[in-house]
Amino acid sequence: MLNSFLRQILPDFVRNGCQKRLWLMLIQFSVKNWRSVRDEQTLSLVKAKGDELAETNSFDPEVQATGPLLRSAAIYGANAAGKSNLLDALRTMKVIVLESAAQKQQGDELPVTPFLLDQETENLPTEFEAVFVSSGVKYQYGFALTKRKVVEEWLIASPNGRPQRWFTREWSELSDKYAWSLGGALVGQKQLWKESTRDNALFLSTAVQLNSKQLQPVFDWFKDKLRLTNVSGWGLSYTASLCEQEEDRARVLDFLRAADLDIHDVHVESEQFSVNHLPESMPEEMKKQLLESMKDRSIYDVRTVHHGTQGQKVEFDFHEESDGTQKLFAFAGPWLDVLKKGLVLAVDELHDNLHPKLVGFLVDLFHSNETNPKNAQLIFTTHETSILSQEVFRRDQIWFCEKENDQATHLYPLTDFSPRKGRENIEAAYLAGRYGALPYIRSLKVVEA
Repeated sequence: MLNSFLRQILPDFVRNGCQKRLWLMLIQFSVKNWRSVRDEQTLSLVKAKGDELAETNSFDPEVQATGPLLRSAAIYGANAAGKSNLLDALRTMKVIVLESAAQKQQGDELPVTPFLLDQETENLPTEFEAVFVSSGVKYQYGFALTKRKVVEEWLIASPNGRPQRWFTREWSELSDKYAWSLGGALVGQKQLWKESTRDNALFLSTAVQLNSKQLQPVFDWFKDKLRLTNVSGWGLSYTASLCEQEEDRARVLDFLRAADLDIHDVHVESEQFSVNHLPESMPEEMKKQLLESMKDRSIYDVRTVHHGTQGQKVEFDFHEESDGTQKLFAFAGPWLDVLKKGLVLAVDELHDNLHPKLVGFLVDLFHSNETNPKNAQLIFTTHETSILSQEVFRRDQIWFCEKENDQATHLYPLTDFSPRKGRENIEAAYLAGRYGALPYIRSLKVVEA
């Protein structure tokens, strides 16, 4: 199935997506005191020892101070174990970077929720840190904050392979002010940026808003290179917009056919959203809000074309297709875009409404040098165990998430258990409870009235 897909799209894919190498990868992400996460938890995409699947599932970023990295990481665990909270922490970090300086005023609350089941942590700050590469430079950026203020922020850059501390800020309760360190490697109007940074805003975001070119790649990594969603998070609009162009529609159709969906063609009509698309009975205030939020956006009428028994073409309204087909169609455009541009994609519950073979198909696209020539990375949570195999993943790509007796989320890699290379049945061992991260099912006692 994948080979057929490659033969159909590879020439166009390579021509349009691979003229220039521009590494944008994630190295690791850490979070502490966030929702169900009490102690610091770290997800690493650094390649461990072992040469299995090295040519397809890992890559050398060719960046100083950075070793080989992984193209994907799969996170397994019981419901309510905290898997979604880990990805939501990454999403929240992105939101704070993008919005803290631009949209908040002094005194506005920041969107953080600490671990509330321990009196020692409920009043402590939440911490986020990401280590990543943007425009060929390795960065280590993080911050700690409460709902009221940023209590610490730091950025270490390695433009020449050697770490440079570009800036730090740390709140002191004793002096009731920040202790700042703006390194000599950071250039620009540092004093202006410092004085303009509110307690509830990030220095990074403020400096970029005030035209710091040096910090722009850090901000842009969060803005343009990091994408997060769940299976229901993508509507059909982006893929539908691609289908209005002949060349892009062909790529989308090739994707759908490779996934074994019996769709011969896609017909798309679009028009700009207007008040005519709203019911007359809708309150005027609600109409105004919708019109403002949908300003300059199009709505799409999508119809799929199938071949009938006698070879005739039969059109279906898009909403007559199965939930799985609708979701895969919504996936097609963004998924191809991530692969083409070499972005970092985090998806919660990748298995939802998708056949196990389709989950494997989507993951395999990241594990192919042909369909993933720019080393895009995929992080996802799932309950789909049919892909929990050493034929699909390296041992260092598999992670587990469970709650301990104190109800705190614990994230740990499969490599902690030293499974035998190429021999251990990872799926069977997981379902048998060897690695933990399974729900504890109790018998249900029925009480008669």
